[in-house]
Amino acid sequence: MELKSTREAYGDALLKLGDDDNSVVVLDADLSVSTQTNKFAKKYPERFFNVGCAEQNLIGVAAGLAIAGKTSFASTYAIFSTRAWEQIRNTVAHDNLNVKIAVSHAGLTNGPDGASHQSLEDIALMRIIPNMTVIVPSDAIEAEKAVVSEASRAGPAYIRLNRVETPIIFEENYNFVHGKAVLLNDGADLAIISTGTMVYEALEAAKMLRRENVDACVLNIHTLKPIDKKVIIKIAKETGAIVTVEEHSIYGGLGGAVAEILAEKYPVPMRIIGVNDEFGESGEYQELLKKHGLTAMNIFKSVKELLEIKNHEIPRD
Repeated sequence: MELKSTREAYGDALLKLGDDDNSVVVLDADLSVSTQTNKFAKKYPERFFNVGCAEQNLIGVAAGLAIAGKTSFASTYAIFSTRAWEQIRNTVAHDNLNVKIAVSHAGLTNGPDGASHQSLEDIALMRIIPNMTVIVPSDAIEAEKAVVSEASRAGPAYIRLNRVETPIIFEENYNFVHGKAVLLNDGADLAIISTGTMVYEALEAAKMLRRENVDACVLNIHTLKPIDKKVIIKIAKETGAIVTVEEHSIYGGLGGAVAEILAEKYPVPMRIIGVNDEFGESGEYQELLKKHGLTAMNIFKSVKELLEIKNHEIPRD
C-alpha cells in the first residue's frame, strides 16, 4: 500500500504552480518545514514570505498581495489558522480575495502534540463564512490536484491537510472537479458519505459489509463548501439511509452539512461519526482514531445498527 501525506502533496503542487505561474506567492508562519512550503521557498525565494509566528499578519499580508494581483497561498497549522478568523472573515472573505489558506496537521494527525495542536473545529468555523470554499482532500493525489485547481479559481479557499502518511486512493489520472462529489463505491442498501482521511476507512468498511451481503455506497465529499447537494439528495433517495464520517467534531462539519440538506429536502435515517463533543489528547494517530471510533470497524458497526432502523421504518408512499 502506497502512503503519502497530503501536506507533502501540497508542497509538490506549489512547485508545479511556481513553474507555471509567476503570480503565485507563498506565505508561511514560521512552519515551512512542517507545511512543506520550504520546497517552494528554496526554488522561489523572491516569492516566499515567512511572516513569523503571527497568523493575523499572515492573512493580512496574503490579502494585500492578492489585492496586488497575486494568487496567495498562506500556510500554517490548522489550529493556528483560526487565530486569524477575524482577518479571514472581514478581509479575505468579505472582499472575496484570491487567498488560499492551506493548513497542515488537521484533525488528530498531530497526535503526540495533544489537544492544543489538534484542530477538530476548523471546518465548522470556515464553513459558515460567506464566499469561503472548504476543501478536504482524501489522499495525496487528490490534494495535489485540488491545490492546482484552486490556483486557477478566483476567490478564497480553506484547504485542510494532514500530517501523517495515509493510503493513496486515486490513480494519477484522477480528475479533481471543484464542488463535485466522487462516487467510489456503488450500493443500494445504505450510503457512507466521508471526507478527508476517513474516505479510506469508509472504503474498508464497505468491503467488510460486502462480505455480509450489504451493498454500501461510498461517496467522497472533497469539497464541503460548496457541497454537492444534488448527489447527496439523489443518494438519500436511492439508499434510504446515510452514515457520515469525518476526522472533525460531530458538530458543524460534514455531518452537519449533510443533515442540513436532508432535513430540508429528503429526511432519511442518519448517523454522524466523528469526534464527540470533546477535545483530543496526546497519543499516536492510530490509537486516537481507535479511541474516537474513526475506524472501518466502527463504521461497519454503525452501518449495521442504522440498517436495523431503516428496515423497521414505514415505507414512503
